Amino acid sequence: MKSASLSRRKFMQGSALAAAGFTIVPRHVLGGPGFIAPSDKLNIAAVGCGGKADVNIRLAYNNGSDNMVALCDVDDRQAKKFRAQFASAPYFKDYRQLFDKEAKNFDAVIISTPDHMHAPIAMAAMQLGKHVYCEKPLTHDIYEARMLTEAARKYKVVTQMGNQGSSGDDTRKVETWIQKGLIGHVHTVNCWTNRPVWPQGVRSPKDKGESQPVPPEVDWDLWLGTAPLRNYHEAYMPTRWRGYWDFGTGALGDMGCHFMDVPFRALKLKYPTSVECSVGSVYSDFFKEAFYDDVCPPSSAIHLTFPSDDRKVKEIKFSWYDGGIRPQVPEGIPYEKVFTNIDGGIMFIGSKGILVAELFGNNPRLFPEEKFDGKKLPDPEKPLVEGKTEGHQQQWVKACKQGYGAYTSSSFDEAGPLTETVLMGNLATRSYLYREPKTGGGYTFPGRKKLFWDGANMKITNFDYANQFVKRQYRGSYSL
Repeated sequence: MKSASLSRRKFMQGSALAAAGFTIVPRHVLGGPGFIAPSDKLNIAAVGCGGKADVNIRLAYNNGSDNMVALCDVDDRQAKKFRAQFASAPYFKDYRQLFDKEAKNFDAVIISTPDHMHAPIAMAAMQLGKHVYCEKPLTHDIYEARMLTEAARKYKVVTQMGNQGSSGDDTRKVETWIQKGLIGHVHTVNCWTNRPVWPQGVRSPKDKGESQPVPPEVDWDLWLGTAPLRNYHEAYMPTRWRGYWDFGTGALGDMGCHFMDVPFRALKLKYPTSVECSVGSVYSDFFKEAFYDDVCPPSSAIHLTFPSDDRKVKEIKFSWYDGGIRPQVPEGIPYEKVFTNIDGGIMFIGSKGILVAELFGNNPRLFPEEKFDGKKLPDPEKPLVEGKTEGHQQQWVKACKQGYGAYTSSSFDEAGPLTETVLMGNLATRSYLYREPKTGGGYTFPGRKKLFWDGANMKITNFDYANQFVKRQYRGSYSL
């Protein structure tokens, strides 16, 4: 009896050890090579399935390392590809219905819509406690950017803006070189782009009184969203909405978050103190200037002033050029070595040299060349992102799994103030274009001056008309 009891005890101990052994076998062994347990996958909803979503969804899904569990788009044509790929994912046209019905089934949201809908969707997601990846620019208005920045902290969610260059190696390299003082005390920055590569500075269908039947696949009212009512026209969608003030933010909004991001973080810029600009004119006939208030101008030059933390630099002058306009090349710097990329570039001018880079801070070069030839340059100080720019979405996914506080390259703490700065240029542009009829014909342009900005209170202090561009009125029941 004693031996039987002992045998039973040994058997039970052996069984327990065997069971314990099975519980610590790695999941990839149980499930085969590359297996990822369902509990290790992020469940993602996508609002917007066309355009930039093609990249965002693909890289976040990452060949199945994570789940796409719900889809939303106001245009069935744009959603066709991903509805076929993720056939089991519920599909909606209205993001509010998606959030109402599927909130318990997803952890995070990717927003790839036109600019004017970023803020209300992102805010609604964060209020549900969902992590958010939002395309650039983060918002359409300055006020929206401030509100999303504060909301990300309040709701303790992981965020990322879709300026993938912020995850690039060269962005980190430039940041280190500038902060290590390789070109001395930086006092001037220039950024430029070839955008717009869509129609701007043209008469819109709205101004011409043109309309077309709404395609059956499109819910036009939902596409308009927060924007004022207007008739449908194919000129607005897809993508070409960027050039219309009601929906997009022009060339600056499209590319500013890519180019301006590099100096913004390298110089640790704060709110600008002033902004002024000039824009390209359009003439409909001989000496007959045309004003197309519905669309962004064909080109612009915007000049911002920032306070400097460097005691040797009183203030930093920051200029932006779009529509093919380029800055002047400093003496002694070869022109062809500055303008090497059709997309545009970035130039830092310091007391000891000049740094020039391309989109995303790529291919940084130091001038004068003879001064830096053979000089050992410091390595980037911030950790590099796995996959570089292609790893931007997955960096966010992995951070979501870690939880609030995990690092992302362009969290709303970074992206919000950057977007506010970018949109300051549009506030200046719209002020520049404002006109009042003059007795006897013609116009006066009271907004064509340097505008002074109170960043803490989000207010232009010397031209009140401009403040309407800080915060717009939403149509209908949309709100933050």
